[in-house]
Amino acid sequence: MPQTPPSYLPRISHVLFIIIAATAILFVAKPVLVPLAFALVFAMLLIPLCRRMEKWGINRGLATVLCILLLLLSVAIIIGLLSWQLSSLIDDMGNIEQRITQMVRKLQQYIRDYTGIDRNQQQEMIKEVNKDGSGSMITEITSALTGVMVDGILTIVYIFLLMYFRDHLMQFIRKAVPATQRGNVADMVHCASDVSQKYLTGLAQMIVTLWIMYSIGFSIVGVKSAIFFAVLCGTLEIIPFVGNLTGTAVTVLMGVVQGGDFKLIAGILITYGLVQFIQSYVLEPLVVGRGVNLNPLFTIVGIVIGEAVWGIPGMVLAVPIFGMMKIFFDHFESLKPYGFLLGCNDNEDDSKGIFDKLRGLFTGKK
Repeated sequence: MPQTPPSYLPRISHVLFIIIAATAILFVAKPVLVPLAFALVFAMLLIPLCRRMEKWGINRGLATVLCILLLLLSVAIIIGLLSWQLSSLIDDMGNIEQRITQMVRKLQQYIRDYTGIDRNQQQEMIKEVNKDGSGSMITEITSALTGVMVDGILTIVYIFLLMYFRDHLMQFIRKAVPATQRGNVADMVHCASDVSQKYLTGLAQMIVTLWIMYSIGFSIVGVKSAIFFAVLCGTLEIIPFVGNLTGTAVTVLMGVVQGGDFKLIAGILITYGLVQFIQSYVLEPLVVGRGVNLNPLFTIVGIVIGEAVWGIPGMVLAVPIFGMMKIFFDHFESLKPYGFLLGCNDNEDDSKGIFDKLRGLFTGKK
């Protein structure tokens, strides 16, 4: 007599099928979904400002356009600031190139001493690797820049449409669900929008604060083009855990290339440590808060999955998307275990102030 399979196997199979199908759809539909996802995130950030303008008597269409222009102005200011600082790096490019040449020669000497491969052989090996890739690299860069421009234009168009027709989209959601679930779904959409707005606003405030702190720290220790690297390190914070490490690594590398000594490298690392301490125990609790309330484990998993499916855009969008998924899971009884899995410990005492957390850090008491 054949044995009956355990009751939990069909449910596990169903979940695995949904995960695999969703991943495949996200991967295949990347050109369509990435601009739409960015537009949704930015639209949630701009909707409170748009509503305020509408209360002042400004037409919704004009208010939406003004919000988008403010967003573009903010991006233009960041790019202008980076370009201004980058010009000083370009002026110093001769010294940087000379320093890199010296480091390459030392590396070649080290390889020759320990492997017996002389410089000519090393150069021939490098040419052999790169001879077929130079033309394709230029083509890939051109294609990537074109893709970014197209995605940027699409994102702006989507932001306008999402903000302008938000009431119509909300009515569609209410009509698409059963009458018994309309209140729950409306509450879910409201919570997702509210959490996303708080998270994005807090993140923007934290990034600006990081710019200031990194600028002061890097200027004190003597980093050339300190503002450029401060803006770079602060902006990369949009990718949790990975971004700040990448920015600091680039700063340390440029410090070495620019001829910095041990004191400069130590100063950069000390600045990074102090800024990270202030960020973790002051900025995140007070500015960002626990809006998204994701478990650090699944935050990292989400970033890895986002990079595998959508590349760098997936890493940037991972936290907001996983935060919305958690809210979605929390609003349906059968999915609450998955929401609990994605979230932090709900029993933590959120009423603790920053000084209580700092005291707990040094005393070992939570």
